Formats: sequence, C-alpha cells, structure tokens
Amino acid sequence: MTPQPRGLRVIAMFEAAKGAVVLLAGFGVLVFVDHGTAQMADALVKHLHLNPANHVPRVFLKLISDTSNQQLQLLAAGALAYAALRLAEAVGLWRARAWAEWLSVVSGCIYVPFELYELSRGVTPLRLGMLLLNLGVVAYMSVALWRAGQNR
Repeated sequence: MTPQPRGLRVIAMFEAAKGAVVLLAGFGVLVFVDHGTAQMADALVKHLHLNPANHVPRVFLKLISDTSNQQLQLLAAGALAYAALRLAEAVGLWRARAWAEWLSVVSGCIYVPFELYELSRGVTPLRLGMLLLNLGVVAYMSVALWRAGQNR
C-alpha cells in the first residue's frame, strides 16, 4: 500500500471531527425527548449562567418550548444521517477513495453560497475563516481529482 498524501489525511480528520460534533449534538437533542424540554432548556440556560432575558437565551428557550418530541427525534435522526455521511467521507478520504474525494468537492461546493450569504450579513473572522477553509478543501480535492484523471 502506498502512503497517502498528508492533505487527504488532514481533510479526513477534519471531516471526522465534524461528524463527531454533529453526532454528539444529535445525542444531546435526544436528551430533551420525553424529559420536559422547556424545563431542561431552562435548567441548561441557568447552568451556563446565561440571562434568560437576553436575546440568544430567550430565542433558545422559545424554540425549545415550541418543539415537539417528534420534531426533536427528526432533528436527531437528521444529525445521525449527516454524521454518518461525514464519517463515511472521512474513512473514504483516509483510504484515498475517489468517491470520497468527489463527495468532498460536491459537499464543499454546496456550503459556499451559504457562507457567502453569511458574509454578506457581516464579515467576521469566523465567517471568513470558514469560507476560506472550505474553499481550500474544495481546491485541494479538485486538484487531487484532476491529477488522478491525468494519470489514467
């Protein structure tokens, strides 16, 4: 087996990390099912020492109180599906599979319009960094695919 390019491994670890974070968030959502979502959300806001009257905690509490258990289960299922896709992509990239490289390019391109929209609402270091990181991954993977096509 030939050694894999370091860039593929770095991107694979990044995708695995994204998958793991979303998987943990999905499990976190499941905690709210059948446990009195409003009470748990209120306890979480208090535990984090947030002021429930401030905008973000107030929006969070309103969102949770208007969410049914079925909606939470669907949200958790969506998180599981997204995490599975990211983790499969990570394994495919780690093993230098062409399908994973294509998936990385396509999924990376899907995010660009949303990231540009967020930048249009205001430039922040995080928003700019996310766009540049995503474009870097797309460019790297596109070049890798182009080179692979040249070697056929």
